Amino acid sequence: MEMTDVAAVSRARDGDADAFRLLVERHSRAIFRVAWRMTGNEHDADDVVQETFLRAYRQIDGFEERANFSTWLHRIAVNCSLDLLRSRQRHERQYTNGLDSIDATSDAPEPDRVVLSAELQQQVTAAMKLLSDNERTAFVLRHFEGMPVEEIGKTLGIQVNAAKHTIFRAVRKLRDSLEPLVRPTQCNT
Repeated sequence: MEMTDVAAVSRARDGDADAFRLLVERHSRAIFRVAWRMTGNEHDADDVVQETFLRAYRQIDGFEERANFSTWLHRIAVNCSLDLLRSRQRHERQYTNGLDSIDATSDAPEPDRVVLSAELQQQVTAAMKLLSDNERTAFVLRHFEGMPVEEIGKTLGIQVNAAKHTIFRAVRKLRDSLEPLVRPTQCNT
């Protein structure tokens, strides 16, 4: 018989390391997906997963058993992701303040497809950075994780209608930013 999250949390509170390990095993893949979508980087996503479960372990007594453990854990992961992104932005600003531009071009030719894929990824990453923290989080949870709007609202600590509006704003901003990439080019013949 499989232990429920609530039972595992209760046992973890009592010091059962195997119960907490079960929670980690059960939820780490979903938390990694969210972290990767938020940070855009596998190494950072791994760091976020570790920090998420560390915080969850430290705060396990604060989990209310009437709540959904997955939602609570996602909220911690989102906060860890945002903390990491903010820290990275501060660090990048400090680092680039004294630098002009660095030419990072390579002499090795790359196939056009790889170049276009990299350019598209850069455009999508840039467009995601234009979103507010809540918009990015709501968009990732809805469109990459398939989370219901009600759970997104709980994760973000906002009402369902506000979550819907946040997702709508994110989609609209991304569509506006990426429209030049998907608009067919007109040929003059």
